[in-house]
Amino acid sequence: MPQELIVFIKHLINGVQVGSIYALVALGYTMVYGIVKLINFAHGDFIMVGAYAALFSIPVLTGIGLPAWFCVFVAVAACALLGVVTEKVAYKPLRNSPRISALITAIAVSLLLQNLFMVCFTSSPRPFPEIFHVPDLRLGSIQINGVAVLTIVLSAVLMIALQLFVQKTKLGRAMRAVSEDSEAASLMGISVNRTISMTFAIGSGLAAVASVMYGSVYPLIDPYMGSMLGLKAFIAAVLGGIGIIPGAMLGGLVIGLVESLTKAYINTQLADAVVFGILILVLIIKPEGIFGKNIGEKV
Repeated sequence: MPQELIVFIKHLINGVQVGSIYALVALGYTMVYGIVKLINFAHGDFIMVGAYAALFSIPVLTGIGLPAWFCVFVAVAACALLGVVTEKVAYKPLRNSPRISALITAIAVSLLLQNLFMVCFTSSPRPFPEIFHVPDLRLGSIQINGVAVLTIVLSAVLMIALQLFVQKTKLGRAMRAVSEDSEAASLMGISVNRTISMTFAIGSGLAAVASVMYGSVYPLIDPYMGSMLGLKAFIAAVLGGIGIIPGAMLGGLVIGLVESLTKAYINTQLADAVVFGILILVLIIKPEGIFGKNIGEKV
């Protein structure tokens, strides 16, 4: 196999790996937007909280004889709790307010989390230890990093599980009902508040998984790590069609591939500009996203 082709395939794999992480984060955006029509800009900082929760739990877990990768469950629990509390305290009182009020509150929550963690843990990056010991996979002359394979497989499994959960379970049907018409769902006996809380918990838990996988790829964490990651995942959600779960998956993979190939063949410093350029193009050409539908409103 030609060396150029091998290098290209490696860049594709790297793009799919990073795109899988973006997709997990984008699912949180798209679930929350699908239910309460809120763009939760604090979602990126939930990733940061999950990374710190995982980091500080590792010595405790290894001290009691558990493997380090159990920190994933600690991060999921911490982020799910944070998501539910944030929704109850910050977003629920504004549920019937203009959307701009909730949007400003989301930005305020993001800044609060960033500055709180900067005060508590300083802005200095902290090394994230290697918690997954997965052997590399060799396909002919191509060697694939084991953590990359784990990230891609785990993300795919979680995405499929979430789609089945939303389509097949009682709570999933309740989520879809609340998304369509919360008042009618309430009249049918569905607890809207509980459904919204579960949506935040699930979306935040997926962000926690993404935070651990991201820390395994880029082993430095700091209070601002979630800002750019959250923005790129938001672009992925918009690209695929925000509010649509398969769209978040596809959007994340596309953004990851574009970023990886831009760094490899154009310019590393232009990667972010290209990603944000995609957002501009989508908003101009097809603002509803790839899987979204342009629904007119009667006035």
